[in-house]
Amino acid sequence: MQIEPFELERWQSVWENKVELNISESGVQPLTTAELVPDPEQLRKILDVQQLYPQTNGSEELRSRIAELYPGASAENVLVTCGGSEANYVSTWSLIEPGDEVVFMMPNYMQIAGVARAMGATVKPLWLREALDWGINVDDLPRVVTPKTKLIAICNPSNPTGAVLREDMRAAVVAAAAKVGAWIISDEVYRGAEFDDAMTATMWGSYERMLCTAGLSKAFSLPGLRTGWVIGAPNVIEKLWSYHDYTSIGPSMLTDRLASVALEPERRAWILNRTREFVRRNYPPLRAWLDAHAETFSHVAPKAGAIAWAGLRDGRNSALMAEELRVKKSVLLVPGDQVGMEGFVRFGFGGDPEHLQKARGRIDEWLGETQAARAR
Repeated sequence: MQIEPFELERWQSVWENKVELNISESGVQPLTTAELVPDPEQLRKILDVQQLYPQTNGSEELRSRIAELYPGASAENVLVTCGGSEANYVSTWSLIEPGDEVVFMMPNYMQIAGVARAMGATVKPLWLREALDWGINVDDLPRVVTPKTKLIAICNPSNPTGAVLREDMRAAVVAAAAKVGAWIISDEVYRGAEFDDAMTATMWGSYERMLCTAGLSKAFSLPGLRTGWVIGAPNVIEKLWSYHDYTSIGPSMLTDRLASVALEPERRAWILNRTREFVRRNYPPLRAWLDAHAETFSHVAPKAGAIAWAGLRDGRNSALMAEELRVKKSVLLVPGDQVGMEGFVRFGFGGDPEHLQKARGRIDEWLGETQAARAR
């Protein structure tokens, strides 16, 4: 099996610590361990735990707390993984055979598409439409979903657009899958990072062949814990556990305990409120800046997450823009080709607002210089 380079992950891994202003991140300012566990006695007890092999599918406590996020689910519906990435990987790996077709929402975090192609599947795009506020055109589904479709993969709320699918759009995806017996993987890692107080409806419970993946990296501001999960029927979760035995095997004792703390109901509510405070505070200045540059950018306001998706006017190339900003201005952002759509860029706004303001100033400088160069 030959796997294609994961351009977004390599771009960030190579350059995020080598630039002065990194606005490529897709989450909010990560919590420290002391912020997560402010009670010294509770923290001492966690640190005194022997670093044994943990229960490889996740402790009963952690799986039960994850299940609380999904109406009707219990610990038996949960497999704990090493981040949402492993959740997506083992789910795709368990389903795809050579010759299958995968319908993949785009633009998107490109992991599932890359894994599916490596496993011999044909990947067909289901495009989000800017004219529909980055929703799907339900009339596209009959054209891309066929009897050969094994899997429909969506991301809701969306990375990179920050959009949330309407109920009729979600229902149309389920109906299309049911018609041909396809599976659905719903990547829901941004649930909880909405601008309003209403958590995005999960796809869990809407269809028999449904797997929902998520983790603590985005809405929960804990990417360093590398805690993710898959929600599915108990027999499917049992199968996925056997695939998990061939990858990370299990979480660490420390991350299992800390993740359980993060998902304790009161602490969970505090973390998600903090996330919403970040996005509500940091997005308006970026929105005002994008509006002031309407001759350069098109933009639909996100409904969730700490990322803004902006189109480039006048035929600008996003990869060239990102490279020049990195080299000339020490600013790192995500070019659209790395998430499946050239001609757009992704701005992360979940960090220090002064940091973001400074990055916008550097981009202004670059825009001025490129405009002057074009005029010559």
